[in-house]
Formats: sequence, structure tokens, C-alpha cells
Amino acid sequence: MGAWLRRIADQSLFRKLFLVMVLSMITVTVATSWVTVQMSQKLFVKTFSITNSKIIEQIKSGLESIHYTNVNIAINAAQSGAIKSFLTAADSDSLTNSMVTFGMSEQMKRIQSGIGAKNIGMIISGINGKSYTSDRTYWSGSSEDLGRNPITQESQRQSGRLMYSYLDEGTPGSGDQGLVAAKALIEPLSKEWYGTLYIIMKESDVRSIYTSFTSDGNDVMILDRQGRIVSSNRHGLIGTTSKELLDSAQRIQQLGLAEVEMNMSHKDVIVVAKDLPLYDFYIVNVIDKDTALGQMLNRKAIFFLVAGIVIVTVLIVYVITRRLTLSLRKLVKKMSTVTKENFHNYMAVTGTYETRELSRSFNFMLDELNDYISQLVDTQKEQRKAELAALQQQINPHFLYNTLASVNILVQRGSQETATQTIHALISLLQNTISNVQETIPVVQEMVNLKHYVFINQIRYGQGIKVDYFVSPDCLPAQVPKLMLQPFIENAFFHAFNKKGTGYIYVIITKERDTLLCEVVDNGDGMEISNNTDEMPNATSARQLFTGIGIGNVHDRLVLLYGEEYGVTISSSVGQGTKISIKLPWSTEQYK
Repeated sequence: MGAWLRRIADQSLFRKLFLVMVLSMITVTVATSWVTVQMSQKLFVKTFSITNSKIIEQIKSGLESIHYTNVNIAINAAQSGAIKSFLTAADSDSLTNSMVTFGMSEQMKRIQSGIGAKNIGMIISGINGKSYTSDRTYWSGSSEDLGRNPITQESQRQSGRLMYSYLDEGTPGSGDQGLVAAKALIEPLSKEWYGTLYIIMKESDVRSIYTSFTSDGNDVMILDRQGRIVSSNRHGLIGTTSKELLDSAQRIQQLGLAEVEMNMSHKDVIVVAKDLPLYDFYIVNVIDKDTALGQMLNRKAIFFLVAGIVIVTVLIVYVITRRLTLSLRKLVKKMSTVTKENFHNYMAVTGTYETRELSRSFNFMLDELNDYISQLVDTQKEQRKAELAALQQQINPHFLYNTLASVNILVQRGSQETATQTIHALISLLQNTISNVQETIPVVQEMVNLKHYVFINQIRYGQGIKVDYFVSPDCLPAQVPKLMLQPFIENAFFHAFNKKGTGYIYVIITKERDTLLCEVVDNGDGMEISNNTDEMPNATSARQLFTGIGIGNVHDRLVLLYGEEYGVTISSSVGQGTKISIKLPWSTEQYK
């Protein structure tokens, strides 16, 4: 035995490691193969819930895409004069009525074909009692039936939102169910309601978004805030109410849980849920554990078996390799910390000659690397602070100059009350922008500042230019650079309506996965972009299209803060208006 051990001791390190690894791998492979088969079933539940969470995100993205299509339909319908005339005009002679109806129906067809929404039905109902239905296959009832639906009154109370509700023409499980989206049509100037737009979607079309993700024992349900199931791959449940699922969904959202386990209908299930705020719904995934796992395992036996194998294997490897590779393993461990940006984990100079030389070289390398990084970080910090300060100083005086000019004109006109209101708006702006030293602020604060600025300009130039805001509620806490939108609103006020004189400016803020998209759209004079492209690759090009240093600086500041993939793009057509798109990363934490 002693001779055999001495023979092994005389072998090279490579042969020793090779022999140990072969013996360990044979032992571990044979012992764990069976365990892996058994344990894979136990891990299936957790993996399944994680995978389904990602699937729910895909379903949520698909439903949000439908919502934004519906928002575009609502915007186009609200801007249509033909639709407004149809909904408000009193009965006249048959020729006039026919012309008004024809113009309205053509406009409705253009809206639907322009959006590309083919699997929807549209209904409009006006204060004059007239109504129009694009497709009777989506709704066979009357407009009066929809008018009595609570969603009609709710859409009037929340006129700025697109409201969704469950719609059922038959009995639960009959296949006649669907969703209805309602939007109150409001006259922009008087803010008076003149009609309602209804967008009807069949439940089968909504279900098609997630049908491919369902299977036996893996069901998807969409619940409203009252717990009613408005869509599901299990047809018989549509239209029914489940307080258990509603409580589970609310608990997951309130406590930030990944999933909850519960007993439902005498079955052990796993519930994964996501909030769908744009619809005021919940997406719920219900997994039947018995169906997904089959026969439950003897967990105690598996635990002791795995523990025994691991302990025996670890002891064998530990005892044999510890003395042979102790110093080398220490050096490898120290070197591996460099990849984790740990440059202060120096190596003790011990072990064999080769290990000691490697340790000295490694320590010398860390000294040189730390010196270099320290100098580089200090230089970059100072450079970046200087660049940000320069850009901020360019934007703030530019903004103050134009705002104070507005106040000056009001004072000269002798409008004391209006001047006082304007000065108060200016004070609020100064408190929330210049006095606030933070680089970024929430979207909700940026909108407050923007509305103050719009108020000042409307006082100065009159009410000919209207500004509407479409901000997704989930975007309100997102962080954006201060005064990011103000230069674009300013540009629209000063340059977009030189020929038309009046028009609209729309501020739209939405979330697209991990990106915050802010758009400033006007229907003004527009302009011609000489390079025939919608892209605005850099701030230099932006300054060629606009006057004022604020617009170019917004692009420069976004690139400096977030990187080259973010910034400002511009598209415009002569006579059609201009759209400014601002892309920046989604974050609710202040930039540091």
C-alpha cells in the first residue's frame, strides 16, 4: 500500500488531477444520473412558474399593443369633423342627411383601414340620437343597450381614458362574449360631450393572443377588478366570477410575489398573475400541480439520497485535492476576483516556486492596474461633470429668456390679473427646475412644469394652439431629464403654425418594454427634410432643422446620460405637421 501511494506521489500534477477527476466523475455521474431524473420533476414546478411569468409578459405586451391601436382609433375619431357632424347635426332633408351619413361612414372606413385593425367592430352614438355600427357580427344589439352599459357613464367621467368592460350577448360559455372599449368624444374648446365611440372585440380574438401558451392543466384567464373572467381558454368559465382568483391576483400585486399556491375546486394549483393597468384587468395563469407533475415524489427519500452522495463525493475530492492544489487554487481564486472588478484582493506569496512567482507578478499587476484605474476614473468624472454642467447652463438661460419675454408682454398690455397668474406659473417652474438640483425628475413633475410653460405661451399667443396630453399612468413615476420636453413645445409654438395659425400639439408618453417613448406631435405647417429620412442621427442635424439651442442640447444631454442608442428622432411632412420622438431608458430611480 505504501509503495502504491509513493508511486502516485511521484506522478505529475496533471496525471494526479486527471486520475482524481476521472474517479470523481465516474462516481458522481453514476450516482447522480438517477437522482437527476427524479429531481427534475421537483424542479419542474419552479421552472414552470418562472417560464409562465415570461409568457404572461408576452401576453401583456400583445394586449397593450391592441390597446395602443384602439387609442389611435379614438384619437382619429375625435379629430374627425365628419363624425362630429353626424353625431351632432339635427335631422334635415334626406339629401343632406345622406351626405352627412356617407361622409361619416367613409371616414370610419378610413380610420379602420388606416390603423390596420380588421378584427374589431366600431360603433358611434351621438347626442342627437344617431348611431352607426361598422359590423353587426361584433354587436347585434342596439346603441341604446350600449348607452345603458355602465362603461358609457364611466367613460364620460374619465373622458381622458379609454375604458374597457366585459360584453356579453348570451349566456356564459355560449361563445358570444367579447370586450368593449368606450371613449367619450369631447369638443376640444367647450369640453362638451357630443357622443361615444365603442370598439368591440370578440373574446375569441383576444384569446388568440395566448391560446398557443395554454395546455392541459395550464390555463390563462383575464379578470376584471370585480373578479369576472372576461377571457379564458376554458370557455365555460367566461362570464363567471371567481373571488379566489381575484384575491390571489391582488395579493401577488400587493406583496410583490412571483406566485401563490392555493386549493381551488379541490385541486392544488399554482397561480401566477400580472396587473394590466391599461385595461384595468388582471392576467392570471393557473397551473394544476397534479396534472403538471403527475404522481408526487417521496421527497424525504430523495433528500437523504442526494445528501449522502454529495457528502461522500465532497469528502473524497476535498481530502485528495486539498494538499495537492491548495496554493494553486488560492491563486486562481484571487485572479478570478479581477473579473468581478475586485482589484484589491492581493495574493499571499506562498507555495511552490512557480506559485510564488505567479503571486508576485499578480500583485504587481494589481498595483499598476489600481493606479491606472484611479487616474482614469478621476479624469472621466471631471470631464463628464463639466460637459453636463455646460449643457444644463445652455438650456436654463434659454428657457428663462423666452418665459420672461412672455411676462414682459403681459405687463406692457396692462393685464395685471393674467400677469400675476403668469408670474405664479413662472415661480413654480423656477422652483421645480432651476432650484431642483437633481438631474432627472419624474414624468408627473415634468408634466406639471410643461403645463405651466404651455399656460404662459397660451396667455402670450392666445388659445389658437391647443395642447393635449396622453400619458400612460404607469409612466408617471419614470425619471426623465429636467426640461426635456419644453424645447419641443416651444419650437411648435414658435414655428409650427406660422401659416395655419391654429392647430393642436399632442404630448404622448408610453412605455415599450424597457424603453420610455415620449412624442411631441403637431398638425402644423411641417417641413421638408432634405436627406429624405425620418432619423435624426445627431444633434448637429437637429440644429439644422430648428432654431434655438434647446433642441440640440436635449439630444446631446440624452446621449451623454444614457448612450448613443438613445436620443431624439424627427419626422415631418410639409403641410402635415411634425413628430418628435424621444427615446430613453425606463427607470424610476434618479440619475446619479
